[in-house]
Amino acid sequence: MHKFILGSTNAGKAKELNELLGDKFEILSAPEKLEVIEDADSFAGNALLKAKEYYEKFKQPVVADDSGLVVPAHSEILGIYSARFAPEETEYSGKIQKLIEYMQNTEDRSAYFVCILCFYLNPEEIFFFEGRVNGEIGHKPQGSEGFGYDPIFYPSGMDDKSFAELKDWKSKNSHRAKACREAITFFNS
Repeated sequence: MHKFILGSTNAGKAKELNELLGDKFEILSAPEKLEVIEDADSFAGNALLKAKEYYEKFKQPVVADDSGLVVPAHSEILGIYSARFAPEETEYSGKIQKLIEYMQNTEDRSAYFVCILCFYLNPEEIFFFEGRVNGEIGHKPQGSEGFGYDPIFYPSGMDDKSFAELKDWKSKNSHRAKACREAITFFNS
């Protein structure tokens, strides 16, 4: 059994990781929230900052993630700043509307969700796993089964359905699910 503290107090994320990683892993929500300044220039860098800080505080192996939505045609927005896009909007419905407006004259609407998991066993053993889902930014939000930018992200090959309409498919094929599969393969070998 591989036991890790989650580099977050998000119980929902701990539950999701436990489901995705299976019975050989146990992910526990951190007993206290740490204010980690995520100022790295990459998803891997931010995941490492969280993992290192939680490891130093709790002296136990940590798993931390950083994820976001990347729109290559507009690399100046989203990406590692996905949660901070349109900071005046406190709800994702507002952020989605701002994104639609921002992209109204954009022809290349390709996008991808990325998740980087950082497993920080100790300062000498740090492992990263990446998962991606390619797709595009839609012209209008659809669906209610998801969170964040799910209603505006349409994964490739899914017949014009958004992440927010594909709950079962997403649970097996999301960027986080793919990163978890990479980790399982590594830790089982």
